[in-house]
Amino acid sequence: MKFSVFQVSRKGGRENNEDRMGYCYTRESGLFVLADGMGGHPEGEVAAQLALQTVAERYQKEAKPKVRDIGSFLSSTLMAAHHALICYASDKGMLDTPRTTIVAVVVQGNCATWVHCGDSRLYLVRDGELVARTQDHSFMEQHKASMSSLAYANRNILYTCLGSPTQPVLDTVGPVQLLQGDKILLCSDGLWDSVREGDIVEQLSRNSVSQAVPNLVEQALRNAGARSDNVSAIALEWETPNALESSRNISTEDIPDGEFASTFQDSGQVPAEEDLDDASIERSIAEINEVIRRSAARKS
Repeated sequence: MKFSVFQVSRKGGRENNEDRMGYCYTRESGLFVLADGMGGHPEGEVAAQLALQTVAERYQKEAKPKVRDIGSFLSSTLMAAHHALICYASDKGMLDTPRTTIVAVVVQGNCATWVHCGDSRLYLVRDGELVARTQDHSFMEQHKASMSSLAYANRNILYTCLGSPTQPVLDTVGPVQLLQGDKILLCSDGLWDSVREGDIVEQLSRNSVSQAVPNLVEQALRNAGARSDNVSAIALEWETPNALESSRNISTEDIPDGEFASTFQDSGQVPAEEDLDDASIERSIAEINEVIRRSAARKS
């Protein structure tokens, strides 16, 4: 495999940056992930980091050097990340669970398969055209055909995410065949909420990913001004000819079987695999609800 990749994350007008992203690859497979920890809930940066770490660790166990069933891997891995967040909140006796949106793509062979939960997005651009975009799990996306004033007022309300006590909704797409020069962008809502879709497509079409990504991030920060959310983006160009790309060019041909390269950082917070069974999750959710019940009783 040969690809170019570039990533940028900025805090914007927020006190903390709760976005996390990274990529990992073997000789024959690549994983790219972006998570956006949710404000209004505790420890959003922990939620995003824990989700990324869970996905990366499971990928490194599975990709030997390929992932056998990518769709199944992605859905089961995001469920494992969801369970890890529930366990984390339960272990700490938290009144609320850390939560995050997430989007992840595996590139393998000459195809891409992706999954998302929430409103972190993936864009696939080819020859100046938008080929695919994830559909947000939000009130606005559900009702955009009518786009009533109520729908617009609630445009940022999500109905699913990782870490909620309810079962997350996951959408998986692929495999989608990639052609040379195709560009895939993963970004948080801090970018797409402040930059028109046409501008995203134009930047990716006209520029290398090393130019397009910082351009888009800076445009989002300018457009949002002092109210800017965290803005993060990671983009790859598939099978980029070296002569045409100034960003990081990666060829996996020299990686031995059984080895991988990764930009993910290990925070040591992922629960052991045996702690993530359904019975454990139900117990954890029950414990969280009991803490909430006791807290409410004390207040009353």
